[in-house]
Amino acid sequence: MSGYPELFAEYEKLDVDCVLLSTTGVSAQARGHAALNSYWVSFSVPAQHSATAPSGVIAPNGDWLERCPADGTPSVAVVNLDDSSEAAVESVTHARPWRRESRAGVNAEHQVTDPRRQDRTATF
Repeated sequence: MSGYPELFAEYEKLDVDCVLLSTTGVSAQARGHAALNSYWVSFSVPAQHSATAPSGVIAPNGDWLERCPADGTPSVAVVNLDDSSEAAVESVTHARPWRRESRAGVNAEHQVTDPRRQDRTATF
């Protein structure tokens, strides 16, 4: 999962509200993608992996909204995706637009020009 941050960034560009992620991976990376891109992530793992990474739904701020039991019991997490909820309002209303503007180059004139960035094989 962590090897494809550009995939999660592309979902944000497509203005998705929620990414449905089925994996056997760890949930910390899913929380990071949710917070970095300001969208919900539905994190789904097989029940036998629930002891280390229970399924659940992650808010756009990276917090868990709901988690399934960590005891191997097949279960479903159900939440309302609400842009005005405490877990989402700051991320969706402020962080997401700010990141989009920043990624579009609004701060490009303030970037530092460093020769080491252009030629990483040179010694200085």
